Amino acid sequence: MTTLGIIQARMGSTRLPGKVLRHLGGRTVLDRVVRAARESGVLDDLVVATTVEPDDDAVAAECAAIGVDCYRGPVDDVLTRFLGVLETRSAEHVMRFTADCPLLDPRLVARAYRVFEAAGADYLTTSITRTLPRGLDVEVVRAAVLKEIDKLAYDHHRTHVTSYVYTHPAEFDVIGLTVLPDLSHLRLTLDTEDDWRLIEAIVDHFGDAPTSVSSIATWLGNRPELAELNAHVRQKELEQA
Repeated sequence: MTTLGIIQARMGSTRLPGKVLRHLGGRTVLDRVVRAARESGVLDDLVVATTVEPDDDAVAAECAAIGVDCYRGPVDDVLTRFLGVLETRSAEHVMRFTADCPLLDPRLVARAYRVFEAAGADYLTTSITRTLPRGLDVEVVRAAVLKEIDKLAYDHHRTHVTSYVYTHPAEFDVIGLTVLPDLSHLRLTLDTEDDWRLIEAIVDHFGDAPTSVSSIATWLGNRPELAELNAHVRQKELEQA
C-alpha cells in the first residue's frame, strides 16, 4: 500500500500568527513536524499543503529549504487542498498531520499506522477517546474515502478534512485507537503564547531530536509548574473552524 503524509500548514492563525515558522532548537516548527513524520518510517511520500495567500509564500520557501514538496490551495477548504495533493500523485492511504504539533512522536505515528493497516479500516484516529496529549494525535484515512466525502462534507467538515468521517461512523469503518496511560491532561500543541512557553521549555531540555511522549510526560510529571503554563487554554470547538 502506498502511504502519503500530508501536513497542513499556513501562516494565518487567529491566536498565534506565523507559528509554523517559529524556530525551536535551531529549526522551524514546520521542519520539526516534517522530520518526525519522515522518521516514523511508514510514509512513502510527504507533502506540505499550504494556501495560495501571499503570506504563505514563506511556507513554500521553507518547504524548498528543507526539501519537502509543497502544494498550494484554498485557505479554509482544507479538504480541497488535500484532494488537490492527491491529484498530483497516487496513494492508497493518507496520514494527516498539522504543522502546529512540533512534538509529534514518530513511534506513535508508526504504531497507529500498523494498527490501521492490519485492520483494513476506512479511518483510524487516536482522538475519539482522547488519552494522548493534544498535539500528538495521529490520523490515517483511505484516499478513496477522502474522495468520497468531497460530495458529502460541508462547512466546518471541509476545514477539518476528516471530521465528516468520524462524525458519521455508521457510514464508514472507523477505529478509535486508545493509547495508555491516559495523558490527556497535557497540552502539547502550539496555538497560544503559553503553549509556546511550554514547548520551548521541553525542547530546551530534550534537545533537537524527536522525543517520546512517555519521556516528556515523565519529565513534566516532576515539573507541574511547567504543565500548568497552558493548562487553562481551551481548544476551539469543531464548529468554530
